[in-house]
Amino acid sequence: MDEENKIYIGNINYEVTEEELKEIIKKKGFEVQDVTIIRDKFSGRSKGFGFAEFENDEQTQKAIESLDGHELKSRKLKVNKALLREPRDEKSGGFRQFRK
Repeated sequence: MDEENKIYIGNINYEVTEEELKEIIKKKGFEVQDVTIIRDKFSGRSKGFGFAEFENDEQTQKAIESLDGHELKSRKLKVNKALLREPRDEKSGGFRQFRK
């Protein structure tokens, strides 16, 4: 995914599928490259947010303006430019050694 043209979509109803979200974006007149709803890795349940990628910056900005506040299944979407994640420290995570 091109991080420059990625948006964050929050407050998504837990029942909304990626296809439904993609259709809403297309109905608003945007050519979306990819849509991902983030899910819990154990239960598979939606975490209520996701990301969408667009072809260029102009489409990205217009999509943010058009989708922010749009009501979808009784919830108003919160949309803004996705922030780049800082790379994780390779030493973090995993198990910690217990010392007496």
